[in-house]
Amino acid sequence: MKQVVEQALSVLIVALGLTAVFDLPGRWLGLTIFPQQYLGAFWGLVSCLCFLTSPAGAAKVIRWYDRVLAAASLALGVYIAYWYPDILETIGQLSLGRTLLAAAAVLLVLEATRRVAGWPLVIIVAVFLLYGRFGSYMPGMLATTGLSWERLASQLFYGTDFMFGAPLRIAVLVVFGFILFGQVLFATGGGEVFLKLAQATMGRYRGGPAKTAVMASAFFGSISGSAVANVASTGVITIPLMKRTGYPPQFAGAVEAVASTGGAIMPPVMGAAAFVMTEFLGISYAAVVTAAVLPALAYYATLLAQVHLRALRVGLKGLPPEEVPPTWPVLREGWVYLLPIVVLLGAIFITSTDAVVAALYATGANLVLAAFMPSARRHLRPSALLRLCVEVAQGMVQITIVCAAAGFVVGLVSYTGLGVSLAQSLVGVAGGNLLLLALFTALASLVLGMGMPATACYILVAVLMAPALVTAGVAPLLAHLFVFYFGNLSFLTPPVALAAYAAASIANAPFGATCWQAIRLALAGFIVPFIFLYKPGMALLGDGAEIAGAIFDAAIAVVLLAAAVEGYWFGMLGWWARLLLGAAALLMFFPGWDTRIAGLAIALPLLYYLTRFNSAVPAYRPKAP
Repeated sequence: MKQVVEQALSVLIVALGLTAVFDLPGRWLGLTIFPQQYLGAFWGLVSCLCFLTSPAGAAKVIRWYDRVLAAASLALGVYIAYWYPDILETIGQLSLGRTLLAAAAVLLVLEATRRVAGWPLVIIVAVFLLYGRFGSYMPGMLATTGLSWERLASQLFYGTDFMFGAPLRIAVLVVFGFILFGQVLFATGGGEVFLKLAQATMGRYRGGPAKTAVMASAFFGSISGSAVANVASTGVITIPLMKRTGYPPQFAGAVEAVASTGGAIMPPVMGAAAFVMTEFLGISYAAVVTAAVLPALAYYATLLAQVHLRALRVGLKGLPPEEVPPTWPVLREGWVYLLPIVVLLGAIFITSTDAVVAALYATGANLVLAAFMPSARRHLRPSALLRLCVEVAQGMVQITIVCAAAGFVVGLVSYTGLGVSLAQSLVGVAGGNLLLLALFTALASLVLGMGMPATACYILVAVLMAPALVTAGVAPLLAHLFVFYFGNLSFLTPPVALAAYAAASIANAPFGATCWQAIRLALAGFIVPFIFLYKPGMALLGDGAEIAGAIFDAAIAVVLLAAAVEGYWFGMLGWWARLLLGAAALLMFFPGWDTRIAGLAIALPLLYYLTRFNSAVPAYRPKAP
């Protein structure tokens, strides 16, 4: 019975998502449907599914109260979907019945958030709710007019900019299409092809299994946008391969964790947070993707360079020839899976189609191609399509619920003016120093991101911290990309580090050692955001000379940074050489010809000396960090 209910809810969620994206009642029947009506119905179905599939008890058994919460969520969703036009006309009028329904909805959102994202996000949302009620007691610029409990509950549930505001709207009307696209692509065999392609292109070289993990995770993560899911899907294959070829367990786990985390910053999809960014900034998704390409490539280039240098340092080789699939047969059999991605990118960049419509066009192209492929046709059977609906619905559960909770925060920050006040306060504390302000923002992103989804972290930091960077003169797109990066990197930083924890579990490695190694491998990810703050050309902003200069500096800095971190360049490096290479890399990151020349003046003679005289490769040491 439980399975039947889950399947029925999943089919309804997928059908409603498609109906909402294309506004089918408006197109076919001429009906006027408010976006909040779609959002209310979608939230009700997803929350019902959440309470029935994520029980509260430790035994993971559905209890009577789980069914009550599921039914209440569904009823409130139907209530908003049916009566919202009447509610909107009298939204300022308070009544006991409406207040009780609103309070129940807020509590349901908080409980569902606790189940899918844990206590940290619930506590943060609760703090903002208390601020909305007792803000009049705050000191100085943070003081605001407090709302009564009745008015606060009414605003949170019925207001257009709160629960049913921008975050939930993006989740339902945009992210849903990309979740569907990714699930169809993987379900029809695209994921297996991407993994084989990574093995075919990288497996034969030094450190081949680690490079395969980097490439496969970049492929998977750029579509799924989830670091933990990426680790779970590719890590079970790549981590054992790395260990078998000689990598220490903690290094193997760290490579997979860092590569998987980078998937969320790698176009074309970049996860749900990127779509929320387009809403906040009022720009096209193509503009966000364009700005994110070079920083993401620098992230992965540094990781590949470190993996290669580690392989040279400890004397590792590639996979045995019999385990490397031939490249051309893989391409010949799997090239069709690249066509849906071509359709997606072409629709976004060439025809300027809305991102979600482009994703659904790509999904349709994938299904048509699968119908003509014997190996994929079995995935179009009714039972397989039903499983696909379940996967899509489950993929929407966390995003939908987290975005509903984040809507409370976004609405209250705007309603109370907290965003403006906090931005002014932070700029004052930093004394106008952009570097100090950026460090504050990065630290806040890492702290707020601990243990919570990257989308929720981005929303929280974007509404609180990004305005301060904009006030300091940073372009809005770069300010939001900055917090977006550090929100994702929280998956690698202790004490929570969800991606590192998942990878350490698969690798049977100590969590602490894996986490520390992951931070070393992801060092470029912590530095690249500071680069495009000072060098907008890194984000393809500015004239041709600025962009070319930023690319040149980043390419040099990637090599220098990898050598400094790994302590190897045609042989082992002493501490002084690593320190000089690291200093040269940092100089290449700062703007201006003087720093560029200084960095090259340090690096080039040193690299020449090391290349000529430092050719000894040490034997493999199992305990190498």
